[in-house]
Amino acid sequence: MTTVTMYSSSACGYCWAAKQLLAQKGVTAVEIAVDADRNRFTEMMAKTGRRTVPQIYIDDHYVGGFDDLSALHSQGKLDAML
Repeated sequence: MTTVTMYSSSACGYCWAAKQLLAQKGVTAVEIAVDADRNRFTEMMAKTGRRTVPQIYIDDHYVGGFDDLSALHSQGKLDAML
């Protein structure tokens, strides 16, 4: 079974949009709240090199942010990854 992990923040509209897109696909992401734990934010930056959320992984594959997830969906590639 595929695991989707998403670094997120509670006040992030793009995080909400990513969760909605994944929910349409029947997937619930494992969320890592970077606003609740500064160490998780540091971990996210070390892994992705980015400071913005969401940052999304499908299994061990780094997808990127919501725009990247949405692009995969638009290109018809997301379903195969899930």
